[in-house]
Amino acid sequence: MSESVSMDLIARDQRAVWHPYASAVETPALFPVRSAAGVRLALTDGRTLIDGMASWWCAIHGYNHPVLNQAVTAQLEDMSHVMFGGLTHQPAIELAELLCALTPESLERVFFSDSGSVAVEVALKMAIQYWQGRGQPRKQKMLALRNGYHGDTLGAMSVCDPVTGMHQLFSDALTTQFFAEAPQTPFGAVCPEHDLASVRTILEQSGDSIAAVIVEPVLQGAGGMRFYSADYLTKLKALCDTHGVLLVFDEIATGFGRTGKLFALEHANVTPDILCLGKALTGGYMTLAATLCTAEIAAGVCASEAGAFMHGPTFMANPLACATALASVRLLLSTSWKRNVTRLETQLRQGLEPARQLAQVADVRCLGATGVIELHNAVDMQQVQPMFVERGVWVRPFGKLVYVMPPYIMSDADTSTLTAAMVDVVRQL
Repeated sequence: MSESVSMDLIARDQRAVWHPYASAVETPALFPVRSAAGVRLALTDGRTLIDGMASWWCAIHGYNHPVLNQAVTAQLEDMSHVMFGGLTHQPAIELAELLCALTPESLERVFFSDSGSVAVEVALKMAIQYWQGRGQPRKQKMLALRNGYHGDTLGAMSVCDPVTGMHQLFSDALTTQFFAEAPQTPFGAVCPEHDLASVRTILEQSGDSIAAVIVEPVLQGAGGMRFYSADYLTKLKALCDTHGVLLVFDEIATGFGRTGKLFALEHANVTPDILCLGKALTGGYMTLAATLCTAEIAAGVCASEAGAFMHGPTFMANPLACATALASVRLLLSTSWKRNVTRLETQLRQGLEPARQLAQVADVRCLGATGVIELHNAVDMQQVQPMFVERGVWVRPFGKLVYVMPPYIMSDADTSTLTAAMVDVVRQL
């Protein structure tokens, strides 16, 4: 393909397509992709880019992987989809069994949905319906953390940070929730009691109306790419138990190895009442999410007036997605993923460290396969995106954050190219 083909695709796109977090009036910077393989995106104009985003953190095995391609092809020969109401199928059953086996023992039930935001919606509804089943219908509210992000649907938006988050425009339409100050203790440090003072105060004053606390364990994602103490989670769980409040872990971003553990909850050895999974679940091939809960939660939900959990997505437990997820998780477990994530963390730390000396940089931090340069001021996407493409890498900053969450298979050489480009672009800003 050629530059003229790219320009034609861009023009057609701009007449009909609306992109995420982008204006439909002003022209965003667009780069048409022809194909993808390994860690590289091939553009229609002939250029190739090293992908530092893993397609918003989900393509952990890279692109066009033969194992996942085969799983899709094999499942297509049987069926691509069948409704899950009143029917079941082997891929969903095997995937549910595998997720239960990999997560803490008490998480025994899996409810499938078709995106991370919906997995969070499911968790919130489970928590509310659980307390109805237990004769405490006043427990309707959620307690979330500042700097948290849990998705773009209305319920999920209600537990995103209402001030620094992306959803201030909708504040009047959202359920009013409780928000505690984000933990300040860095990852790897023991969390002092005063770091939980905000959570403790809210639970003491309003615990009888709170159904659940929802947090992203260890790594707060799109709300700020913040890493915090695993010990905070241990103390938070104790507070929830004391005040009779459920604990929900949103591991949409952190699940399947991103922080160096298979699940971020393992850093604290804490088991939530409800666990949300998504993104990397299918290796980035298609959309699928899962909400896991304990037998106690399932029993409470089913003891409510409805007698069943009142949710049912059309594409719930899509066989094609479940088969691909099975192949992706098994592929991950069969590889040296932990060594790769540790290697990536080392490379990211070394490669991004020079940015710390730049005046426009507020912080540089890394955890697992995540590397972040935080600036003092927000970037101009129209300016910065082409700068990365010119350097042969795909990095998608937001706000003040220039960050990467690359596929686990990325080589040392490609990681060095990626981090050098990040430092170079930040230096130019």
